[in-house]
Amino acid sequence: MQWGIITGFVADKLFGDPQRHHPVAYFGSYASFLERHLYRDSKLAGIGFTAAAVIPPTILAALAPEILLPVAVWASLGGTTLEKVGTQVAHDLEEGDVDHARTWVPWLCSRDPQVLDGDGIARATVESLAENTSDAAVAPLVWAGLAGAPGVVLHRAANTLDAMVGYKNERYSNFGWAAARLDDVLGYLPARVTTAIHLLFAPKKRDTWQRVYAAAANHPSPNAGWVEASAAEALRVRLGGRTVYSYGVEERPTLGHGPYPTTQTVKKAVVLSRVTQLAALGVGLVIAQKRSSRRASNLA
Repeated sequence: MQWGIITGFVADKLFGDPQRHHPVAYFGSYASFLERHLYRDSKLAGIGFTAAAVIPPTILAALAPEILLPVAVWASLGGTTLEKVGTQVAHDLEEGDVDHARTWVPWLCSRDPQVLDGDGIARATVESLAENTSDAAVAPLVWAGLAGAPGVVLHRAANTLDAMVGYKNERYSNFGWAAARLDDVLGYLPARVTTAIHLLFAPKKRDTWQRVYAAAANHPSPNAGWVEASAAEALRVRLGGRTVYSYGVEERPTLGHGPYPTTQTVKKAVVLSRVTQLAALGVGLVIAQKRSSRRASNLA
């Protein structure tokens, strides 16, 4: 199992996301097909939609878990793409090309790029790099260790559904509820792993953990608050505040106590993402080793 995780991780670093026939793209088309036929403005319909979307690919992954693990990890990891997008944003902001920097925002989050100035883009990039590193890098590696290919596929399917229908707007507040909650559950442990890694690079102050805990408790997301607050501590910046999405405005709690992000912060956030991914690889391998040892012990 460990070699499957390593192979998928190395493939992401060498090639990035698959350029053709991406499994996640096929899943997105399948989920869109289901939505067209199953959509009703109710939580019950959303539960049925979520089950119909995530169960079949998870079962397929369970049919040949050892063979599919490297492919599942590679297709689910998005760390290299995140690093490239973050680097491009930093380059554009450094060149003063705010208009072009806005074109990268949809790659990272659903915020309205047209209302963001350079500082707003820097903040959105730093926050999104932290959250997406947890979702698209740490989580696949942790779930690979915990449950192999089926765990990786289940998480990626739920996370993709959340990105498609997990919005608190008129169309999806009920229908997308189940997908959003499933993504929250599956992202719970990876978010805490990401937080622990971030805090390794934060100032060693007695109240750092308390500040992260307090900020996360007031954040609208049960997982993103942890990783964004810990990233703010690791980068010595201030995040949060008024956040404009395509579906409305959220007043986020203040995270961290430093200055607001700059272009240099974006560069540091890319480095933090890269280091966090490497640490998460180690965590996933350790979990996989313990799981293999426990299985061998049970068979003995």
